[in-house]
Amino acid sequence: MRTYRPTSTFRSFRVLALRLLLLSAALSPALHSADAQAQSDSDRATARALGQEGEAALENKDYATAEDRFRRADKLIHAPTLELGLARALAGGGKLVEAQEAYNRIIREGVAPGAPAVFTKALQDAKKEVGTVSPRLGTVTITVKAAGGGDLPNEGVTLDGVSVNTASLGVKRFIDPGSHVLQASADGFKPAELRFNVTEGSTAEAPLTLERAPAAPTAAAGGAPSEGAAPSGGAAPPAPDAAEAHHAMPGYLPWVAFGVGAAGLVLGGVTGGLAMGAHSTLASDCPGAVCPPSKQSDVDSYHLLGTLSTVGFVVGGVGAAAGVVLLLVQPKHESVPQAASTAGLQVTPVVGLGTVGAVGRF
Repeated sequence: MRTYRPTSTFRSFRVLALRLLLLSAALSPALHSADAQAQSDSDRATARALGQEGEAALENKDYATAEDRFRRADKLIHAPTLELGLARALAGGGKLVEAQEAYNRIIREGVAPGAPAVFTKALQDAKKEVGTVSPRLGTVTITVKAAGGGDLPNEGVTLDGVSVNTASLGVKRFIDPGSHVLQASADGFKPAELRFNVTEGSTAEAPLTLERAPAAPTAAAGGAPSEGAAPSGGAAPPAPDAAEAHHAMPGYLPWVAFGVGAAGLVLGGVTGGLAMGAHSTLASDCPGAVCPPSKQSDVDSYHLLGTLSTVGFVVGGVGAAAGVVLLLVQPKHESVPQAASTAGLQVTPVVGLGTVGAVGRF
């Protein structure tokens, strides 16, 4: 059996390839670290400036600004000094629960051997200051139940607008001192709200009971109610046209029309009779329908009486017709004037051939 042995040329090529691979592996981290170093230097300078602004805000007790600056700085360069500034800003602003967690995070992470002295001091300060924050924390026990017992399906609970994990219901939960708003909702129940206060180092109870929501009304069999049907819980409103007619036309209008018509007929009848008399006189005094100048005034009177008679009969006819129409369109309960009804008086107009008047009875 022959054994394969690589030639010297092949061995040289393999050695060269291995050296190039090692050199590439060595240079790659260096190249990447150069880019990372440039980025971290920029972040470090920005974080340093933000930390200085945060320290100045702490001295001025502007805790909201201090919290913002330290949060930004710590996201750029995570360091115990910046975390300590954030914890102090949170504690000063009354956010004790978050402040305690920031202090504990510094203690839990610690500092590496050989770390700068300021990092070591920040760790020592965190261990001292966390003990001043913890006793000030309040606790609350949140309970949510259904009125009358039973389970709550898909309940949603929020505390000060922040969702509460249901795993923390029914047990003591750390909370910042101050005023709080607890809200809860569930399918088939009315939403409920509870406002409560917690003082430093105290324990509070926050029980919340949800009332069942009323069942939605169902439509009556046969579909939607027909037009004009009375709504549930009350009588049907009057028809718009009837209501408008009731208010638009007073009950005495037909009788006014009858009165005007009667007056017109009376005027027409009287003046017509006088005109007929004048005509007879002129017929005898003016043979051949030719009157002397001395009878001119009698002729004028005859023409005036004729005109008045015509106008009177026209007004009488129009008034009578209007009274009949108004009486027909008037609602039945108002067909008789209130005054006449109250007094027991009934008036009926009478119009006939050569006769006009009215008949009344009590």
